[in-house]
Formats: sequence, structure tokens, C-alpha cells
Amino acid sequence: MQSRRKRAATDVGGTFTDLVYYEVDPETGRPGAIRAAKSDTTPPEFDRGVMNVMEKANVDPASLDFFAHGSTVVINALTERKGARTALITTRGFRDVLEIARGNRPDLFNFNFRKPAPFVERHLRAELTERANHKGETVRDVELSELPEILDYFRKEGVEAIAIAFLHAYLAPENERKTLAAIRDQWPEVSVLASHEISREWREYERTNTTVLSAYVHPAAKKYIERLEGRLRQHGFERDPFMMQSNGGITGAEAAKANPVAMVESGPASGIYAAAYMGRAIGKENLIVLDIGGTTAKCALVENGKVKISTDYYIERTPKNPGYPIQTPVVDIVEIGNGGGSIAWVDEGGKLHVGPQSAGASPGPAAYGRGGSKATTTDANLLLGRIDPKSFVGGEVEPDWRAVKDAFGALSERLKLSVEDVARGVVRIANANMVNALRLVSTNKGHDPRDFSLIAFGGGGAMHAVSLAEELNVPEVIVPVNSAVFSAWGMLLTDLRRDYVRTRPTPLHADFRNDIARAFSKMRDRACVDFTGEVGDCSDLKFNYLADMRYQGQEHTVKVDLPPNGDGGPDMAAAAERFHELHEQRFTYRLDAPIQIVNFHLAAFAPVDKPDLAEKAVTGRKIEDAHITRREVDFDSGGVVEADIYDGLKMEPGMTLTGPAVVQEPAVTLVIPPGKRLSVDKFGNYRIQISAKESGQ
Repeated sequence: MQSRRKRAATDVGGTFTDLVYYEVDPETGRPGAIRAAKSDTTPPEFDRGVMNVMEKANVDPASLDFFAHGSTVVINALTERKGARTALITTRGFRDVLEIARGNRPDLFNFNFRKPAPFVERHLRAELTERANHKGETVRDVELSELPEILDYFRKEGVEAIAIAFLHAYLAPENERKTLAAIRDQWPEVSVLASHEISREWREYERTNTTVLSAYVHPAAKKYIERLEGRLRQHGFERDPFMMQSNGGITGAEAAKANPVAMVESGPASGIYAAAYMGRAIGKENLIVLDIGGTTAKCALVENGKVKISTDYYIERTPKNPGYPIQTPVVDIVEIGNGGGSIAWVDEGGKLHVGPQSAGASPGPAAYGRGGSKATTTDANLLLGRIDPKSFVGGEVEPDWRAVKDAFGALSERLKLSVEDVARGVVRIANANMVNALRLVSTNKGHDPRDFSLIAFGGGGAMHAVSLAEELNVPEVIVPVNSAVFSAWGMLLTDLRRDYVRTRPTPLHADFRNDIARAFSKMRDRACVDFTGEVGDCSDLKFNYLADMRYQGQEHTVKVDLPPNGDGGPDMAAAAERFHELHEQRFTYRLDAPIQIVNFHLAAFAPVDKPDLAEKAVTGRKIEDAHITRREVDFDSGGVVEADIYDGLKMEPGMTLTGPAVVQEPAVTLVIPPGKRLSVDKFGNYRIQISAKESGQ
């Protein structure tokens, strides 16, 4: 009899590293129960935390058939400025594209405004003589004779990575290819990336910056992936690991090393796709998605079961900072620095804030007893009785009450409020920050929250979800099964995916129907070549056809599905009508004007085996069998009341309860305010009814 094999995924967050795995019976092919584990994230050696959580769960890498991994290594290197010393080679005359950037400054009336400093200092930005025009024609070959002097200078300056970004290389990459080959020949040790490998989309500043950021993280990401591969091999893993990307798909390790910036939001992307998958299973295809971890909260929207993908992504963007654009396909997501480990602090004017600074995994919240001295959201929830001290961190940590009281005592003295009032204030501010983020993906984009359900996961999702839903008038909250490790679970549900985006302005008109079909055909051919090393045969590939469209003469675009007709050509009338609808939803108006395709976008998928969404067993228990005790819980506006405490692991489909209550699992705490009703569906998801949906008018 063959031995059972396992499929596993790990997600490295700012505080915890999550593992999800299941066994497959080799004779029946049926998946077993989903199992999970969590352990501390171990910066800067994140791969060590991966091996720690496998050891904790008694998962032998040698037993794995499949392993997928998502990591914060790229986003951390960017936000913490811990990447390589990077140089830029660009077209003569365009050295200062990074410095000029964009003029759409967010803080319009701030006369002290300064643009964010480029990731490459001016003295490390070099020029080569070459030129291509906007039609994609090379009008001057690159002068490679100028290159040796530039490389000698870069060597003296300690450069570790080089980005190449030539004008119009998204259409005419030949000069970049020649320069790339010459650098690799003359300086094999240096890390080097060219823009045509990273983005084939126009907008010179965005494309150049994206290439620079990918080069900046390339050495660290490559080293990290290779170290992880090495650790897995040492423990008997015989296959190649897959890496989670920001587009919601996985890719092979080699492809991830070649374009690391594509992993900038790898963890959150998998959670959003898992939410869409769960939503389809339970008949809820309109979802506002909320992922609250230890360091950040991430929000996204799923409409009609579809996850939105955008290349208009920024890091470090705030109401006062334009941030840095990254022109790579990313799940349309809003991320804020508010999680369980977010630090509460008081500014010089005496105002209380929460985040974006985080206590992280080490030292962590004050209650962890690891030397943390700052009050965090987790500490506030513990003080208010929402978190059970006996099951803190799954019962593995005894709360350090002295550290918690000292942390809140300092804030209490500064604000002249009681410790309890400060704790309530911390939770209220954290909730307000998250509500603002949820509005950015819903009401600010023309969506009525009353038409959606809120699905909340991550370690802190269940803790805050009901309060947030009440504020937004969302009628229902869904806390999915395995919610604490939901993003890692999502990696077991994702397919191999590559996105191909090509800028080629084309009228959406019947006269150009064949041109549109040819553009997609070329991208399909490219996808078949790229997938050959991972799937061998491209006959099983699946494709989504998309286009970024605008009214002719406009600046910005709307992404529209562009499915082909039976003859392989696009359905022009359906695409035009869908564009009008989406444009009106987003910008509140439509025009009787010609429509133009700006970017062709092909998403190519190679399906992988996925676990069935198993129904939770029903043993005949009653809700009373899951009852643990009663304790005082502070529900803020609901008052401090005696709440019923339930063991979530003993709850079964069909069970219901009404708050005030708290449902506890080892890594999940679900707070049910007075009067709110909870039920358990057939998969074990918690469903909390907030209100009946009102008229959407």
C-alpha cells in the first residue's frame, strides 16, 4: 500500500508564520482534514520560522507532494529600506525620470511638501546613447562602447544591483536585451534586471520605478528563496516549491527569483482568493474582505465572485505622501498599519493614535512578556476581557499583566483617563482606521456595503468584524473556518498564474476586431512558452481576457472583461456596454464617445489539484455542550456585561446563539455584542446577522 502524501502551504506574516496542510490518500485521491499550526515569525531569517512551524506540526518536508509559500520578504525589504545598493541605466536624457516623478501631489496646500526620495541616488543613475520611438521602432542602436566606463564606476561605488529602463522599451526591448547581455558578460556577479522583463506597460516613471524596486529587492529575495529551497532539500523535500504572487496565483521558484517585486503582496492576495472561493461555496459572491494580522489590516472587494486585479499599485501611499508606484498585477487591495500588534501612542498635541508602528513578533505586545513596553491593540482587547487570559496565544503564553498595566498606565497618565477608558479608546481608533480602509474599497468606488457580506479572517479579524460591520451597515459577517490561517489555506486553492499586460492603444471598433484578436493570440503563444517548464504541455492552460479601457482622450482607465465569441474574436458590443457600466459606477457618469483599449491583459492559468471544501461533522452536540463559562466583557457601547463563553471547536453546523457572547478557538476570538445572532453553517463558518438589508436607494 502506498504511503499517504501531504500538500502544505506557509504564510509568513509580520508576527506569525502560518502552516496549513492536508493528507491525500494515494488510492482514492481524496483529501483528508485540513490541519493548521502557527509559530512566531523569525526575522531576518524568515525561512527558519517556516521550518519551526513544520516541526511544531510534525510535518516532515520529505512527505510533501506540494509546497506553496508566501512571504513578506519583498515588502519588508522595500518599506524598511533593506534592499541592495542599486543603480539605474537609462536612455540618454532621461536620467531624472525617477526624480521628476508625478505632479499629482496628494497634500496640495502643504508648502513644505517634498517628493519621496528615489530609491536610486542621482550619482548612481547613468545614461546610455540609444533610442526607440513610441511606435516601437528602434531608431538608434545602443552604444555599448559606453558601458564599460559606467560599470567601472558602479563597481567603485559598491553597487550590488542594476536596473535597466530605456524609453519605450515596453514596445521595443531590443536595446535593453543587448545591454542586459553585455552587463552579464562583463560583470557576471552583479544582479541585473531590465524593464521589459518586469513590465510591458507604458508610463515611463511607473515602469522605471517598478524595475528599480524589483532590482532593489532582487538579491535579498533570491537569497531568501534559495535558502528556503536548501532547507527544504536538507529535510528531504524533492520537488520545487511554489511561491505566492500578488496576482493571486503561484509560480515556480525560478520565475519568482526573476521578478521578485511580483511577490510584493503575496500573503494578502491568497487570502482574498480564498474568500472568493468560500463565498462561491456558500452562495455569497459579493464580499468585502478584511484580513487583520499582527501588523496590518488588508481590505479588498469581491464582486460577483471575481477578485479585482490592478497594476495601479503603490507602497507607502498616504493622504500626505504619493508613495512609490509598482506596475505589476496586484489584487486591488488597501493595506493600513493596524493589526493586533499596532502600538498606541500620544502625539505632542495630546491626541491618541494607533499604528502604523507595530510591536511585531519580537518583542510583541506587552502581554507577551518578551520585553514589550508599548500598549497595543491586542493588549487593549485583553484588558477589556475580550481575550481570555487562559487561552492567550492558544494557551501557550501567560499574559504579563504587570507589563500591560505599566504600558497603559503611561498612556493613562498622559491622557488623564482611566486605564479602561484608554483601552476602549485604542479599540475605537483601531476600528475607525479599519472602517476608513473598508470604505476605500467599497463606498469610495461606488459600491453599497448593504449589498455585500463582510468576511473577516486573520488573527484579529473575528475580534473586530462585528463592530466594523455595524459601522458600515453590512448585513452579515462571515468568519470562515480556519480563519486564523486563512491566507495560508488560500495558497492551496490557487492555480499557477502569469499575467501578460501589453500597452497598445486600439479603438474598440469593429474595424479593429482582428487586431484585438491577434494581440491576445500573441500573448497566448508567449504563455505557452513560459509555462512549458512547469506544466510541460500548455493544452490545459485556461485564459482570462481583460482590457484597460477609457473614453478616447481621457487619462485613466477601467478594467473590463473582454471574453471572445465562438469564433475567437472579442464580443465588441458586450465589452462596450460593460465598460459604460463600470465607468459610471466608478466615476458617476457615462459618455457617448469612442472607446479605446489602452492595455491588453491576458491572465493565464495552469490548474492545480485543490482540496474539497469539507462539511463539518455533526455529532448531535447541543450548544450547551460548547459552553465554557461566563465572564465580564467590555462591549464598549454595549456596556460591561456578563457574557457567555463558548468553545468554538465544539460548535457544530446548525448551532445558534445570541450575544453577549465570545466564541474562542486556540487562535481566534469572535466577539458577539448583545443582541447579535450567530449561527454555524455546514462548513463550520460562523455567520453573524447584523441587520436586515435595507433598500439600496
